[in-house]
Amino acid sequence: METTNSIPERFGCRVFHDDVMKARLPKSVYESIMRTIATGREIDPTIADVVASAMKDWAIEQGATHFTHWFQPLTGVTAEKHDAFISPVSRSRVIMEFSGKELIKGEPDASSFPSGGLRATFEARGYTAWDPASFAFVKDGSLYIPTAFCSYTGEALDTKTPLIRSMDALSRHAVRVLRLFGDKTTDRVNTTVGAEQEYFLIDKKDYDARRDLLFTGRTLFGAPAPKGQQLDDHYFGPLKTRVSRFMAELDRELWDLGILAKTKHNEVAPSQHELAPIYATVNLAIDQNLLTMETMKRVAERHGMVCLLHEKPFAGVNGSGKHNNWSISTDSGKNLLKPGKTPAENTQFLLFLAAVVKAVDDYQDLLRLSVASASNDHRLGANEAPPAIVSMFIGDDLKGVVDSIVAGEEHHASARSVMNLHIPSIPTFAKDTTDRNRTSPFAFTGNKFEFRMVGSSQNVAMPNIVLNTAVAESLRQFADELEGKENFEVAVRELIRRTFTEHKRIIFNGNGYSPEWEAEAARRGLLNLRTAVEAFPCLTAEKNVRLFTEHGVMSRAELTSRREILFENYEKILNIEACTMIDMAMKDYIPAVNRYIAEVAEVINAKSAVPGTSHRMEDAVISRLSSLCEQAFDLTENLKAEAAGAASEADIEKSAVAFKDRVIPVMEELRRAVDAMEEYTAAAYWPVPTYGQLTFSVQ
Repeated sequence: METTNSIPERFGCRVFHDDVMKARLPKSVYESIMRTIATGREIDPTIADVVASAMKDWAIEQGATHFTHWFQPLTGVTAEKHDAFISPVSRSRVIMEFSGKELIKGEPDASSFPSGGLRATFEARGYTAWDPASFAFVKDGSLYIPTAFCSYTGEALDTKTPLIRSMDALSRHAVRVLRLFGDKTTDRVNTTVGAEQEYFLIDKKDYDARRDLLFTGRTLFGAPAPKGQQLDDHYFGPLKTRVSRFMAELDRELWDLGILAKTKHNEVAPSQHELAPIYATVNLAIDQNLLTMETMKRVAERHGMVCLLHEKPFAGVNGSGKHNNWSISTDSGKNLLKPGKTPAENTQFLLFLAAVVKAVDDYQDLLRLSVASASNDHRLGANEAPPAIVSMFIGDDLKGVVDSIVAGEEHHASARSVMNLHIPSIPTFAKDTTDRNRTSPFAFTGNKFEFRMVGSSQNVAMPNIVLNTAVAESLRQFADELEGKENFEVAVRELIRRTFTEHKRIIFNGNGYSPEWEAEAARRGLLNLRTAVEAFPCLTAEKNVRLFTEHGVMSRAELTSRREILFENYEKILNIEACTMIDMAMKDYIPAVNRYIAEVAEVINAKSAVPGTSHRMEDAVISRLSSLCEQAFDLTENLKAEAAGAASEADIEKSAVAFKDRVIPVMEELRRAVDAMEEYTAAAYWPVPTYGQLTFSVQ
């Protein structure tokens, strides 16, 4: 058994991090790499061979035989192509080589990755470029090198490239603002993220028996189990044995990869769990979250389980999200969203808070778009997730500060209250300045904002690209206005007051689940984009194109391509789900129910042979199931026709809209019919594991 003391020694043992580089690289090379990471500037190409050689030697010591440029194409997942270190020196001998050129640039075939029309299918060349700010690591016998991915003509074909551009944009304008406050030492401002990850664990044999889980990641059919989450007994409950063993192994793997997995617990729904890391610079945090999801799936299989990352794998119980804890810090580690003891007097904090408030209000459509997907549509607006209306929670104390600024009044801070349980053995302690609001999409939690709308399966790059760029725009406008002002103190106070006044509509500290909020949000003029299909067009709204292009984050062509990919993915997902439902209804459910009807008919025949014996119950069961079978058959035929019609639309956006408007309603009706059949069919005849089996079988 491993001891606690071994964890610090093992942490990051599979990562080519700064300590490893410091020990293995010449001092001048190490310092050059560190400058590149700290400033975001281009790496010195003359040191590439030295770094590559040291990286190769270290990786071979870790058992690596191959290397791969690890990148994030527009598929929502990662991609990799592995090359061996071997290089021939004769017909019978090889040496292990890895050059600076191979480190800095790769050439994977780009033809089969989505591009949204950026290039023709026959234009296959793509380039990967090393990202030194995200550490290389060894996994499964290969050296993984995090990279950006672009086309032959230079357009970004990935999520990392615009993310890094957005980080640079925010840093550039944040430093301008800091200079106005007399900060002459900060050269770089970074955004930091901690992505809390929710997930489900189910038994692999149950997963293998359900084609809907296999093909779509969620159950397309399933009547509620007698017990779900009604008793709230799973939340923070004791870990089951298999789950505990899984979590322990997952922690060890993540720690070896330098991922700061900190918290683990049971979530609300049965078989649902959560992992939370300590936050890191956004670029590294996103790479680590993608690696975490991949590791979760791999470790679960070793324990005879499957990790489900879909936003809503089971109807009727909570779905899974990924809370994106976002903040802003200087290169010296100062958190710019930390209010301090007297936030009303902390002008610098108030200006950065105003920048975030303005950004969220001005670009609420983009924030909604950044989490829009077919799978997240099942979750947003349900009781376990924020509504589709974007708003901000800042707590009562900060709300009081903002209100006093808007009103032009002096703010009188209330004394911090004390928690006293009146039990002598339990000490009193100071309460936090505000409660948490789990219904808010974008909540301030002390020194960061928690963006709660993100889906559990999602690459969180896009939400952070939007946040970074939108806040960069606020800061740009602020710096433009304040630079050169004779009386900076008066000007900045007036700017803060005006910004809060113009954008206070986005601040809402109440219950986001209440029906009254939807009406209030409409009165305030806030957007309510209920579905992904309604949100996708926002990406290319003119004001949003201007935002991204002016900050050099994405070009109009890159934005247009991503809009097309969003619609295309939505259409494909719905088509796969519809086809899976048709397949299961015709090949599993209807035949199984008909077999049960036949058995019940035999019971009726047997009873009929005994004078005076009633078979009223059997008649009712047959009548009910026969009616449901016919209904399910008719709906299946209808679903075939509607799905085929929607898929035949030549325009991808019209096709996606057709799936939303015409196909989803039939899918929902078919599910209701099949789920009703489950309630009347004997368990021995039901062809797939039920909700009760799926969510309570892991012990």
